[in-house]
Amino acid sequence: MTDVKKDRPWLIRTYAGHSTAKASNLLYRSNLAKGQTGLSVAFDLPTQTGYDSDHVLSRGEVGKVGVPVSHLGDMRALFQDIPLEQMNTSMTINATAPWLLALYIAVAEEQGADVSGLQGTVQNDLIKEYLSRGTYICPPKPSLKMIADVAEYCYTNVPKWNPMNVCSYHLQEAGATPEQELAFALATATAVLDELRPRVPAEDFPTLVGRISFFVNAGIRFVTEMCKMRAFVDLWDEICEKRYGVIDAKYRRFRYGVQVNSLGLTEQQPENNVYRILIEMLAVTLSKKARARAVQLPAWNEALGLPRPWDQQWSMRMQQIMAFETDLLEFDDLFDGNPAVDAKVEELKDGARSELANLDSMGGAIDAIDYMKAQLVGSNAARLNRIEAGETIVVGVNKYTSGEPSPLMSEDGGIMVVDPAVEQEQIDRLNEWRGGRDQAAVDAALADLRAAASEGRNVMEPSIAAAKAGVTTGEWAAQMRAVHGEYRGPTGVAAGQSNMTEGLDHLREAVDLVSDKLGRRLKFLVGKPGLDGHSNGAEQIAVRARDCGMDITYEGIRLTPDEIVAAAKSDDAHVVGLSILSGSHIPLVEDLMVKMRDAGLGDIPVIVGGIIPDDDAQRLRTMGVARVYTPKDFELNTIMMDIVTLADPKAVAAQ
Repeated sequence: MTDVKKDRPWLIRTYAGHSTAKASNLLYRSNLAKGQTGLSVAFDLPTQTGYDSDHVLSRGEVGKVGVPVSHLGDMRALFQDIPLEQMNTSMTINATAPWLLALYIAVAEEQGADVSGLQGTVQNDLIKEYLSRGTYICPPKPSLKMIADVAEYCYTNVPKWNPMNVCSYHLQEAGATPEQELAFALATATAVLDELRPRVPAEDFPTLVGRISFFVNAGIRFVTEMCKMRAFVDLWDEICEKRYGVIDAKYRRFRYGVQVNSLGLTEQQPENNVYRILIEMLAVTLSKKARARAVQLPAWNEALGLPRPWDQQWSMRMQQIMAFETDLLEFDDLFDGNPAVDAKVEELKDGARSELANLDSMGGAIDAIDYMKAQLVGSNAARLNRIEAGETIVVGVNKYTSGEPSPLMSEDGGIMVVDPAVEQEQIDRLNEWRGGRDQAAVDAALADLRAAASEGRNVMEPSIAAAKAGVTTGEWAAQMRAVHGEYRGPTGVAAGQSNMTEGLDHLREAVDLVSDKLGRRLKFLVGKPGLDGHSNGAEQIAVRARDCGMDITYEGIRLTPDEIVAAAKSDDAHVVGLSILSGSHIPLVEDLMVKMRDAGLGDIPVIVGGIIPDDDAQRLRTMGVARVYTPKDFELNTIMMDIVTLADPKAVAAQ
């Protein structure tokens, strides 16, 4: 064994939050008692997108993919009996990051904490939201200004806080190649630093650079992923020194947290996901030079639905075994001087530098959003094509598909289900909160917040004042929308190419035949109701349908059922397809089916895709849904033929 001092383990986290602030608080305290060393807060979609729990777009989404935090009272309950001055808290929040950080600071002050000593991270990366996740509010340039507001405020007031976590995680989930993940994330970081540089004294800028952190993804090709992390380290050091003149090496360190890949987790044979998660963790822990500062792992059943506490515990134990039972932390870097590793790292760096130069020629990340989105859609299409063709093997999906039933699947379906009553209870608490406020103080705080946004002042101080006055999440975001407008991101569908050839000739002939029967081109409307911004599935369905010759309408994310029904009527759609991955499929589809019938469109077939348990799929069919697809339905050409069949006048007449 080499004579190297044993490293401290990385921060061990689980990404958690559900139902209510009170329930999430119990989960956090339980996880801390089990040995978790940092908190990682998941917020629900209304909180992420700046809506209160009683907004029309929040219906069915409250407490589903995270915890609802509508005001200071919710934040108090979330961290009840958890001393924030002793915590390292990661908050996965972007568009509403200034607001959630303001609430966090207000609660810390109530606890008597020294705010200057708070440690943690807000993700605060809007560019990847436009490209992959979809929880944006405002257009890119004012959003960039708010990111910089948080960073500028933190470096003087909360100096140990990471004010931005440049997130390449969702870029990989959207299909990014390693080179694209490197380049798009680093371009995001430079866009923020370019915005920040004029705001601070030159002598303070290196300190601020040193607070920028990253949040990355690690996929199943773990050798390539490990090399990607080493490439990240080298490229970030290069950018900090050459682009920004940061001399002190301590400010050029590439600091990152990680959640390993959820995209590759399978609904089929879900027990295999345990091995996938472990292998992916190796990519971000084996190389000391490029080891993660914090790790959070998905649970084996996340392709099925919301993990239970035991499932999260199992993933946490995986980290603890790696950190405390193995000898990994006793050795220096295992890969230094390895020629194969060095060659791969250089290859990735060359590819990323080329893409970075391309983005710079377009004016940087902010001006290249449409281009990057189209590139991701194309890369994801190519990935799916390889799986469909069997070129990329996914065990249990397109090879070795026979096997024994999983004993892990218990009577509850192997997942946790959020009680539907949670939403109304949250709304009742919200109304009670509003009723107990000093409305004059709220109005004054909102006026000052809006004035700050209009005048270009830093919004953090007025946001903290608004938090203390009792302003709600929806009210805060409404001021940002009023000043900066609301943004609809690119879909990437128009420019994205599937590059799929096998089987398309037959499908195109079928589309042409049915279109002739219909008297016009088969019209397929793809819609995403609710606040779910995971658009990958909808984008790939739309691209493949377009390549098959269908007339496609896809307006992107965040549509109300009324808007989808209106579009189906105005477009005279033959088939309507809905994509919902947030678990809100039952209330949203039920609402839409009623509105379709009320609008005289009850004869239009509706298909639904998402993470949908079998019992829920049967309920959807009972509502009149023609087809239900889940992640196990990976053969897009089969779905395309189903759409053709449903649109055939003979099939419609037989309904």
